[in-house]
Amino acid sequence: MAVSSKREACVLAVLVGLCIAVRTVVAGGRIDDGLLLDWGHGNVSPDGQVISLYLDRDAGGSGFRSKDTYMYARTDLQIKLVPNNSAGTVTTCYFMSEGSWANHDEIDLEFLGNLSGQPYTLHTNIYINGTGQKEQQFHLWFDPTTDFHTYSIVWTPLHILVLVDGTPIREFRNNANKGVAYPSSQRMRLYGSLWDAEDWATQGGRVKADWSAAPFVAQYRNFTATASSPGGYSYYDQEMDATAQQNMKWARDNYMVYNYCADTKRFSNGSPPECYMP
Repeated sequence: MAVSSKREACVLAVLVGLCIAVRTVVAGGRIDDGLLLDWGHGNVSPDGQVISLYLDRDAGGSGFRSKDTYMYARTDLQIKLVPNNSAGTVTTCYFMSEGSWANHDEIDLEFLGNLSGQPYTLHTNIYINGTGQKEQQFHLWFDPTTDFHTYSIVWTPLHILVLVDGTPIREFRNNANKGVAYPSSQRMRLYGSLWDAEDWATQGGRVKADWSAAPFVAQYRNFTATASSPGGYSYYDQEMDATAQQNMKWARDNYMVYNYCADTKRFSNGSPPECYMP
């Protein structure tokens, strides 16, 4: 669905109580109007609606990137993940800055493949100036391989939100004024990829890819990116509403399987400071 006005953008974001001013939108028409196949073995469907990424042992994986970069934005993208035994594969959707890897910013969604009958793991992480270690992982409340589902990243001066089919599952707030780094100085581009990570993706690398089932295929459609407008509507003070907060609590209580803030072995001297901040 194309977004043509500031009001329509607010309607899209009503679930999370977030209204932003629109600068650019890429939606409707062909998916390659906004996304560009970047490397490897991928294609766009003849009707221009779906990007398919392929992975096999000989040709490797594949990926795409957005044509535009963004300084604060909301992106929505529907994905259908690799079906059946997807062990060893990783399907991704993420914002990342360009330039030096040592100082890069990134908002990362990685779908870690599974043995048939076991759940996918959605691995999320945030890097600021090259430093990550903010991992949270979730199982999903549906089979993400039988149909397309919408995965969203909302990045504003207030916070970063990750949503699944409109349900927020993670919030990382901007506490830079309290000494916690936050991505606010580098433009980012959206990327997607399908690649071989059998050395770590499934049960820590204990389960390898079944290459006899290759090529593995992940599909993407309905890309929308809405960027903020300098000098437009101020959304510094826009919070999630009560319904969104309740929905996020439900998702985290029932489907979060790892939280770096609760990893006392890893952070033996105490969790990072943002874990205690409202």
